[in-house]
Amino acid sequence: MPFLLAYSLGDTEGGPEATAEAMRVLLRDTGLPVGGPVVDGSRNPSLPVSLLVETDQAVVSMPHLHAQCVVPPEWLAAVKQRGHAYFMVTTRAWPDARPGEPVDEKRLAEFAGDEETLLNSGHCLLPARSLR
Repeated sequence: MPFLLAYSLGDTEGGPEATAEAMRVLLRDTGLPVGGPVVDGSRNPSLPVSLLVETDQAVVSMPHLHAQCVVPPEWLAAVKQRGHAYFMVTTRAWPDARPGEPVDEKRLAEFAGDEETLLNSGHCLLPARSLR
């Protein structure tokens, strides 16, 4: 399953608590309930979250958040096969991660799979779109 994760660093003026609250508001306003259920973007055309896949890039857009990242060939193959990616937005700050720096797979799995992260996240399946 191709997977994307959005998280904050918790480095806003109010710290991790203020950042978490801002993320909760963002998720509520976007229609992604914290803790589930998983929202299927293909069945919710008004969902203001989208995924654009082009060449070796994935771009997720939602109100107040636009993120672009390089994705590996196996991720692209999985998106092509399934037609969608699993997207998770967590209110839990991850201060260890650094923008633009690769994250160790073990650390990513530990953070993304942690019960606190999962229960404090909005979850959705995003149809993959391209410019073609």
